[in-house]
Amino acid sequence: MVRKPGSPLMPKTPAIDHDLIRDLAKLLDETGLTEIEFGRDGVSVRVARHIGASGPRTTHAEPAAAPAATTAAVAPMDPAQHPGVVVSPMVGTAYRGPAPGARPFVEVGTQVTTGEPLLIIEAMKTMNQIPAPRSGTVIQILVDDGQPVEYGEPLLIIE
Repeated sequence: MVRKPGSPLMPKTPAIDHDLIRDLAKLLDETGLTEIEFGRDGVSVRVARHIGASGPRTTHAEPAAAPAATTAAVAPMDPAQHPGVVVSPMVGTAYRGPAPGARPFVEVGTQVTTGEPLLIIEAMKTMNQIPAPRSGTVIQILVDDGQPVEYGEPLLIIE
């Protein structure tokens, strides 16, 4: 049995509007935004720019089949999914150093050993040192000094 495109048995997928994607990418350049999303008639397009070591680049645009569908961004690995992520064991305020104005415990590129302090989380007026769960190199720090954090929130990545 051959199904014709557009028949009730075969869902019709919207065509990708390449001109719209180019216009949105140009708008990102002009405004300095990192992400923009546009939707019309049940189709949404998101264009995102991720700034890395090689500088800014426009990463993708993806159409959605229906208004209820979520648009999944194709982006660099989610930090929460990285095998070397260190997550917050509690809700509180993250501090990167032992005291205000003090040098941070770690920076990107710092070699750490298991048990070495990475940062402090203040919870209920108690300062809790967060130790390195493994030895390795800190490749990314995901929180700022004095930033509130949630339980399970990625704090940094060690490889």
